[in-house]
Amino acid sequence: MLHFRTEGYNGCAVKYSPFFDNRLAVASSANFGLVGNGRLYILELTPNGIVPSKLFTTQDSLYDLAWSEINENQVLAASGDGSIKLFDCGLSDFPVQNWKEHNREVFSVHWNLVAKDRFCSSSWDGTVRVWSPHRPHSLLTLPTHSCTYAAAFSPHSPDILACVTSDSYLRLFDLRTPASASNHLTLQIPIHAAPPPAAPPMPGQGVPPPTVSPPSEALTMDWNKYRPSTIATAGVDRTIRTFDIRAPHQGPQTVMLGHEYAVRKLSWSPHLSNVLLSASYDMTCRAWSDQSAPGAIGDVDIMRAGPGPNMGVELGRMGQHTEFVTGVDWCMFGSEGWCASVGWDESLYVWDVRALMG
Repeated sequence: MLHFRTEGYNGCAVKYSPFFDNRLAVASSANFGLVGNGRLYILELTPNGIVPSKLFTTQDSLYDLAWSEINENQVLAASGDGSIKLFDCGLSDFPVQNWKEHNREVFSVHWNLVAKDRFCSSSWDGTVRVWSPHRPHSLLTLPTHSCTYAAAFSPHSPDILACVTSDSYLRLFDLRTPASASNHLTLQIPIHAAPPPAAPPMPGQGVPPPTVSPPSEALTMDWNKYRPSTIATAGVDRTIRTFDIRAPHQGPQTVMLGHEYAVRKLSWSPHLSNVLLSASYDMTCRAWSDQSAPGAIGDVDIMRAGPGPNMGVELGRMGQHTEFVTGVDWCMFGSEGWCASVGWDESLYVWDVRALMG
């Protein structure tokens, strides 16, 4: 396990470079992101440990980041002043581009993995915006009317993106549809809705009350890298759920329970279709299996064991952090278990998930 201290700055997000197996970036904020500067770290993994190769300091907190898919040296950063900044590792200390249309904090940015000339952002102002790095203004604004904590393009389609919001909905937008009154919104899944009844009651029996979780803020989501219709969500209620967007009225496919505080970040494995990582305010990162067949590629249906959702299994946990864990990301290169995590304890850890899975 490797360790690097982001001294004076609390980590908010971490991402491995899609081009280099030894490079990663950390978005961080002074004073836990409440007030003060932000800092973007570009870090190299070397035989001598983790070494900073570039630091960019900003006037406001940085909450998220995304590596460019078209330039190996460029990184997007989401800022608390409502701006999105594009930094180049080979150039000066100032961003090479700056976009500012959001009215409140930008809490997530995500680069389109298929149409690589686009990226999206989500904000507390209740909108998701789609951008091009070649244009000074956004291409599209998608209103959610609720604080939007995370948004991401599908890794399987250039025109589909999803987001989760403080009103406990998973929303899906298809940019190929007419804008009309729906603003490309094609699906809204209530994350905390009651599951459909399994079967009608027997004669003489009453209808059992539905099991409903009280709505709470959804903080994170991620697309499965192998199953185009599967999305995982999590948030304040400490529960990880996976949904099949082909059958939105069936409720969650799989539920994963165990975290003691809010789940801040989810990341599906780029190597295994049934494994995901979570980062939580309970100061742990945990690996989970959604109980589907490992390595299944394509549109795979998860067979439910009963009328309700399947129960996922915790495979292992990492408890080195001493404060909220806010970011986690898998390395796409090499062996299938390496990942990185950051937290409010001013710490970045690079570790092997397989060592914790027993």
